[in-house]
Amino acid sequence: MRVPASSDSNSGGKNLVVYDEPTSVLGLRRSPTPTTVEEKPLVSAASGGDNQFPSDDHAMRSMDWDSIMRELELDDDSTPTLKPNFPPPAHFAVVDPPLPVFPDQLNPAEYGYDSNNEGGGGFDIIEDLIRVVDCVDSDELQHAQVILSRLNQRLRSPAGRPLLRAAFYFKEALGSLLSGSNRNQNRLTSWTEIVERIRAIKEFSGISPITLFSHFTANQAILDSLHQSSSPFAHIVDFEIGFGGQYASLMREIAEKSSASGGFLRVTAVVPEESAVETRLVKENLVQFAADLKIRFQIDFVLMRTFKMLSFKAIRFVEGERTVVLISPVIFRRLNGISGFVNDLRRVSPNVVVFVDSEGWNGISGAGSFQREFVSGFEFYTMVLESLDAAAPNGDLVKKIIEGFVLRPKIAAAVEAAAVNKRQGGGEMTWREAFCAAGMRMVPLSQFVDFQAECLVEKAQVRGFHVAKRQGELVLCWHGRPLVATSAWRF
Repeated sequence: MRVPASSDSNSGGKNLVVYDEPTSVLGLRRSPTPTTVEEKPLVSAASGGDNQFPSDDHAMRSMDWDSIMRELELDDDSTPTLKPNFPPPAHFAVVDPPLPVFPDQLNPAEYGYDSNNEGGGGFDIIEDLIRVVDCVDSDELQHAQVILSRLNQRLRSPAGRPLLRAAFYFKEALGSLLSGSNRNQNRLTSWTEIVERIRAIKEFSGISPITLFSHFTANQAILDSLHQSSSPFAHIVDFEIGFGGQYASLMREIAEKSSASGGFLRVTAVVPEESAVETRLVKENLVQFAADLKIRFQIDFVLMRTFKMLSFKAIRFVEGERTVVLISPVIFRRLNGISGFVNDLRRVSPNVVVFVDSEGWNGISGAGSFQREFVSGFEFYTMVLESLDAAAPNGDLVKKIIEGFVLRPKIAAAVEAAAVNKRQGGGEMTWREAFCAAGMRMVPLSQFVDFQAECLVEKAQVRGFHVAKRQGELVLCWHGRPLVATSAWRF
């Protein structure tokens, strides 16, 4: 249901700068600090009815966020200096060779392993993991537990080369899946865990281009869509808001380009039930940041369980707003199928759909067997760990924090999603097939998105990363293999 557009807004919240990105790669030199606004800011943050989170007032009262952020230096807006000698946009290489598709089986030679490596602790461990997956596929759960027990003796900690560290995390995820302890595994239950997750995200963004590539390309695709309309009202439906750091850079752009009208941004975030505490933090942070930038801002939250029941009817759409839907593979594994979601999306008919694949889906996940998806995910996260090793020195504590609080939860969720797809019988269309079947067509990304992506990789100064184009997507690659792919779609 659509209602008339309104720019009325109220404010609330303290200034809690959780994680602040630069406006763009080209703006990494400058780090403007928003001025304090004395008048009542034009902001609203609302959530109600069935979407109310269970309150955790004791936890929130016990968190001195300002001191926590200062201690972690997360309130520091300083950013590294961008090298000034980048080529102009016209010099961007448009097309790279076709990117490889993940195989059904891993090739140990590619990673320097054989069955005799490190006393038999190389590729034979991966073979045991795949045996566990096969046992799960055939419901031989007792046999799977026996193999896992043997693996537990051999993989006691996430140490060694990327392949072995990935094996530990996937072994751990399989164990949680079999024991049923994977439920709410990603829930942050204490302020310490929340702070460590924030620290890990910031550190990961500081040494690897993976996170910023996702955010910059998505934000620029959103901005390109918004600039095609004269309407000052923008509405983003976000299915993976995280801690909301990506919106700081987006709001800066909106504030700079809408200086006359001030700009109006409304965000509806569809979030899981276990995100109560961090969601309140996201709201307070973004509300205050928007007030400092003097843009009108509103944020609403819709619980995933509500969205599962009502689909897009759970979201308020307003006449006159330009609507953008931002999705990632996360939404597909939380719902029972891709095609139903896409068909409901067609009824909403947003101005643009921005799809950011930062989990190595590459068109097969959601449509393959448990083993195929497990092997694909394993190879993907091994590449991520390889790139992390190239960006951070051996034994670096930062690397352990990133693996523990960023990559480990993603691996657990990926394994659970593959198992759920197996229980549902598989055979689902890939996301690309579902998009095309629903009548969606890809929208070319602007040349400026290309240029920003290339500059970001240059700034990272880590050999092995490069940018490519594939079937209309802009792809961040590690030694020719895709890590992140951003694309824009329209009905």
